[in-house]
Amino acid sequence: MKIKMDDIARIANVSRSAVSLALNGKDGISEETRTRIFKVIDEYDYKPLRKSQKSHVHELATVNLLVVKSSGLVGNNYRSLPFFDSLISSLSECISSTGGSLQINTIDVNNLQRELTELPSNTGASGTIVLATDLTKKQVQLIMKRLSNIVFIDTYFHDINADFVTMDNYQGAYEAGLFMVNKGYRKIGYVASNKLVSNFRMRRRGFKDALALHNIKINNNNFYTVSPTELSPKGLDIHQIIDHDAPDAIFCEDDYIATRMIKICLNMGIQVPKDLGIMGFDDIYEGTLLTPELSTVHVPVQQITNQAIQQLQGQVFSSQWAHQKSLISTSVIERKSI
Repeated sequence: MKIKMDDIARIANVSRSAVSLALNGKDGISEETRTRIFKVIDEYDYKPLRKSQKSHVHELATVNLLVVKSSGLVGNNYRSLPFFDSLISSLSECISSTGGSLQINTIDVNNLQRELTELPSNTGASGTIVLATDLTKKQVQLIMKRLSNIVFIDTYFHDINADFVTMDNYQGAYEAGLFMVNKGYRKIGYVASNKLVSNFRMRRRGFKDALALHNIKINNNNFYTVSPTELSPKGLDIHQIIDHDAPDAIFCEDDYIATRMIKICLNMGIQVPKDLGIMGFDDIYEGTLLTPELSTVHVPVQQITNQAIQQLQGQVFSSQWAHQKSLISTSVIERKSI
């Protein structure tokens, strides 16, 4: 069986982005980490995938990644968040493997119209991938007026004629709900993001529909809202959950929330999953470093980035390209927290 980058990261006990940095000879990791990664690479005879030079597929010379910062999930420290770091590292690796380059442009949503006019126009074999996690419908449409050859990732609007690639948030949360019910939980809580974006709206809908199949409803007292991007347990009031009609298990809208939950339970002497089952969404690497390891919903980041590049190639090189909306399926990962 051929070893993959995810396997190297797991065996070396590092993040996937650390493996990518090592393979591409880039800074950002210690020499000790780099040595550990290459020891695994040598031991398992890993061969990075490279596209054949004889391929007749047109390649993109330059891909512009447009990051729109806001007060939502994509803030000033977005690269420090494991999910976004993995997404951008995967994009960079995929594009550089065919000889192209990834250029990152960061703009502020509060000055969106002005800063869009200052961006260079796409020319030649190039296009733009927009990290659109926090964007509204009007903001997406504004970007479409300014730029050509665009793919929006990590969001989706069914009534906009554009290229979108994102995870199937509804399906992932739906399967998570069924998984928790099948594990025997009936009194289930929900910890939601206090920043409502389209991804989270679909997760709520999917989870609610899964529970409804078994005539289960989330009690209003067991529905909580917190920041979706903090990894530190500070600011999360566990007593609000434990001391008032506590649920038997909780679904967290993303892994950052779930990670905080497990950390604070550990600090308070609350046993997971004996006293409280916890499940997340996104499958960030940090979830495997917890005790117990976090049960979650896996998002195939590399498939998302590959699909985004494929759709961008279609726009750039095909005059017959029709806009495509792609939902990438997710899968439940059972570990020890539930």
